[in-house]
Parts: sequence; structure tokens; C-alpha cells
Amino acid sequence: QVQLVESGGGLVQPGGSLRLSCAASGFILDNYAIAWFRQAPGKERERVSLKGSGGSTYYADSVKGRFTISRDNAKNTAYLQMNSLKPEDTAVYYCAAIKFGRLWASRNVDYWGQGTQVTVSS
Repeated sequence: QVQLVESGGGLVQPGGSLRLSCAASGFILDNYAIAWFRQAPGKERERVSLKGSGGSTYYADSVKGRFTISRDNAKNTAYLQMNSLKPEDTAVYYCAAIKFGRLWASRNVDYWGQGTQVTVSS
């Protein structure tokens, strides 16, 4: 069964950190670019970060310098380290696998995770 399973979300105070994990099963994650999206209540899903072929990485301007995407191919797992969290980072975070060479967009996602809630609040 092909699936992506996220974990690591939760409630954190502003300025805090969380690390999201995205474990793949049923396919080899290394054959895909891995991306993170998020969706806040009442807003459209937005891109957060992507790690493509050759290790290239991309970040939304709103998270640059605070978030770090990584992958552990031996564990078939990807991660999103989130530091200096702000209330505006509150959203459901989704990991996604996209075939190399495709544009970083929701319509090009091959596999989605189920989402994990991140809430930043004091």
C-alpha cells in the first residue's frame, strides 16, 4: 500500500520549534521530489518547501531562514524542521511526493500525506 504518514505536529509557543516527519511506504521516496504544503483555516493550500533532484531546496519567502527540509533515504522518510515559529505558521501541514521534473504545484502531486496540525499560540 502506497502511503505517506506525517507525524510531529502539535501545539507550540511562539518562538518554539517542531520537527515534522513524513514516512513513506509502498514506494521509494528517493525517486521523488519531496514537498511540504500547508493550509490554514479559510485559506488556500500554499507551498512551504521542496527538496528536488540533486539535493536542491526551495522555500517560501515566509519560512526562509526558519524552516529546513531534509530526507533520510535509508529510512524512506522526509523531515521539516521548523524553528522560530510564529502564530501565522498555524496550519495543517501536508507532505507530498512529486516526480522529478514536474513543477512544484498541488496538481502535480503523486502522493499526499494525511496532514498534521501545527498550532502556534501562547
